[in-house]
Amino acid sequence: MKKVVVRKYLLITVTLLTLISIMTVYSTSKIWNKFAEREAKEEIKEKEKVIEKDKKLSFVMVGDSLIHEAVYADAYQDGNYDFKPMLEEMKPIISSYDLAFYNQESILGGKELGLSTYPRFNSPYEVGDAFLDAGFDLVSLANNHTLDRGEQAIRNSLAYWKNQNAITAGSYESEEDRNQIRMYEKNGITYALFSYTYWTNGLKIPDGKLYLLNRYDEETVKQDIEKVRDQVDVIMVSMHFGNEYEHNPSGEQRKIASYLASLGVDIIIGHHPHVVQPIEFIDNTLVIYSLGNFLSAQRGIERLTGLMVSLDIIKDKDTNEISLENIQAELTYTYSDNEKDGRGNFKVYPYTKLTEEILPNYETYYQKYMDIVVHNDSRIGKSDYSGNLK
Repeated sequence: MKKVVVRKYLLITVTLLTLISIMTVYSTSKIWNKFAEREAKEEIKEKEKVIEKDKKLSFVMVGDSLIHEAVYADAYQDGNYDFKPMLEEMKPIISSYDLAFYNQESILGGKELGLSTYPRFNSPYEVGDAFLDAGFDLVSLANNHTLDRGEQAIRNSLAYWKNQNAITAGSYESEEDRNQIRMYEKNGITYALFSYTYWTNGLKIPDGKLYLLNRYDEETVKQDIEKVRDQVDVIMVSMHFGNEYEHNPSGEQRKIASYLASLGVDIIIGHHPHVVQPIEFIDNTLVIYSLGNFLSAQRGIERLTGLMVSLDIIKDKDTNEISLENIQAELTYTYSDNEKDGRGNFKVYPYTKLTEEILPNYETYYQKYMDIVVHNDSRIGKSDYSGNLK
């Protein structure tokens, strides 16, 4: 009897020990799985930290949209204006960037005011439509032709741009509008865009309405920039300055560029000379003295050749410091053919897509004008005819 009882106790003990062992293994396994799962999550987090990238904002800039009669006549079809075909070769390039800048030199006052050409321009709204379609979203409105057709043309222009998906600078509806602090963000990088003109062709801004056009003066610029310098990563200034048709920056241009650099401006985007000028750095400030023309009917290879500058704005993930990298210069060319009734078939090409048929001796012109652009600074890259960087 005792042996039976002992056996029973032994059986129960073995069973309990087995159950305890199974439960212990299960519990340990469960704990281990939770631990392993937690470790895996921590490892993923660490890997994410390791692979966290710097923030990047790609940016491209071109020069003047100066719409002469030959250009808008070429765009006219069946009672409407269509400038989009003129930019179709540039659209794939421009639209590939996060931000794209150009200078709308001729005022978009609309055909209701009557279109006009040199010396007092007025252009149709469809010009803006074409540039927006091509991917441009930063537009300078301050230049020596802003006042060409008076206050109404300016207000028409502002009304047009107000309804578009674009950022404009240099011309405003009111003093309150002009003094509004404008800061923007994309890809985790904040920026501000200002635009000023040194020239007005002798035309006066209406009394009490200085907000219609940003004239350059040091104190105004200083006040504008100080409002945002500590609040944004990047400050861009569009500057309409220099002497027309001169490839070398004037003393006044260099003085203004140095002053803007001293205020902490990161990128100076120059235009007005209608020809290309050098790119260089003043300390940490990138200075593009003149982008030249982008779309116009001016004559002469030097005035039909423009500059396109692209770069990456990089924000360091650890320090939040900003750097300008991968700075590249490319040339553009505005083609047109001569017809019995004048010039037609306007189209803007990158030089990398030119042929001898489009522009005879284009390689010679490329070398001539690119040497002007990049000779001041070895940090500026340039494209060869395959679109590769040299």
